[in-house]
Amino acid sequence: MGGIPLPGELGLRARDILAGRVEPVPARDAATVVVLREGVEVYLLRRKASMAFAAGAYVFPGGSVDPRDTDHAVAWAGPPPAEWGEIFGADEKTGRGLVCAAVRETFEESGVLLAGPSPESVVADTTGDDWEADRLALIDRSLSFADFLGRRGLVLRSDLLRPWTHWITPEVEHKRFDTRFFVAALPPGQRTRDVGGEADQVAWVRPADAIEQARSGQIFLMPPTYRTLSELSAYAKVDDVLGAAREIVTFMPRIAEVDGEMHIVLDDDYRYGAA
Repeated sequence: MGGIPLPGELGLRARDILAGRVEPVPARDAATVVVLREGVEVYLLRRKASMAFAAGAYVFPGGSVDPRDTDHAVAWAGPPPAEWGEIFGADEKTGRGLVCAAVRETFEESGVLLAGPSPESVVADTTGDDWEADRLALIDRSLSFADFLGRRGLVLRSDLLRPWTHWITPEVEHKRFDTRFFVAALPPGQRTRDVGGEADQVAWVRPADAIEQARSGQIFLMPPTYRTLSELSAYAKVDDVLGAAREIVTFMPRIAEVDGEMHIVLDDDYRYGAA
């Protein structure tokens, strides 16, 4: 059995959790979006070394659901919230929050906006100063996502998203997330940009190349990102990814004692931590 070793305080915490002496922190609902462009290439951000969670890791855009993401005032096109909730094993309110968080966080962290003036259109460009002011206001939470869309007369395009997978942070972590993964194509005319914030570097990369860079130690990928990239490396076209039939499986790496040491493991052949 492989896995990721838990040294020091995390190892002690893992033993306490297994023994019932410590209660795990509840996992917060979150969404992440794999933005794709032809190649197939994915958009990755490197989280700053100062971040409390996943410091230095290359990740997809995403983050926690804001309570205001469940606002019914959001203009909506595509599969309704109840359908998204059913896909991800959640209720309608959670489904609404997950999709809104997915679109909002993608805009905040990449400048890509999955919304348009009508249910059949999508914004062509989001690079002006006025867009940047709105993006920063969303980040500091002085502007709600519903107000942002409403003021601009935009409709959220949930039909541009596809469900991919579901990961829950291991119980040993101090910050935990119940994260649903989506995939989406980069809309025509839009382009990503280095938007700063929680990231200090961004890159478009082929999934197989990112996996190879992780294996050689050039970059750090967390297990959910690594596994998702491994799956995406099998596709030659973005349309193939978007058209893939997916059974949404929930993964939560567990705590286990391996040869006298505490580890996080997913299954018997889960050896990413050794790379």
